Amino acid sequence: MTWYFLTAVIGDSTGIHMHAVFVSKMAGETLKKFARGEEGECCIGSSMDETAGTVLVISFVSLVVIISVLAAFLFARNCRLLRHAARHSRPTTMNRQSVELLPCFTFKSAYVNSKRTADTCAICLEDYKDGERLRVLPCLHEFHSICVDSWLTKWGTFCPVCKHEMNSGE
Repeated sequence: MTWYFLTAVIGDSTGIHMHAVFVSKMAGETLKKFARGEEGECCIGSSMDETAGTVLVISFVSLVVIISVLAAFLFARNCRLLRHAARHSRPTTMNRQSVELLPCFTFKSAYVNSKRTADTCAICLEDYKDGERLRVLPCLHEFHSICVDSWLTKWGTFCPVCKHEMNSGE
């Protein structure tokens, strides 16, 4: 059953309060036929058909907007995860054989005055003692060989001081 909204104003509308009346389609058509001969205006508007279509369109548009926002969010998240994985896909440690290929020398206190050798290991923060074995990284920083070997095989492939990236050779 379709419902129609009927309003009619005849003459001066001052002081007249009109209420909305919902009637069936047949009653609306009958009222419209009788109101044609009168002075004034008679408006019959279909409220249900237009409202149902409008609600359907608004619901569909809202659904499309929500799905679009979710898709954009998921796409951005996946792009960020892929970039993160690509950045961190390099090996995080070096193998023991590659570390053993780095040059070593025996520390002597006479080396302290040279520009190349510091007097403290930057990893364990202990002063070098005569006879200790030091390993030199490609960036020319030196460390106790035990300290830097552990660092490169367990913690990272970069110099603990300057962050220079080592090549594992693989």
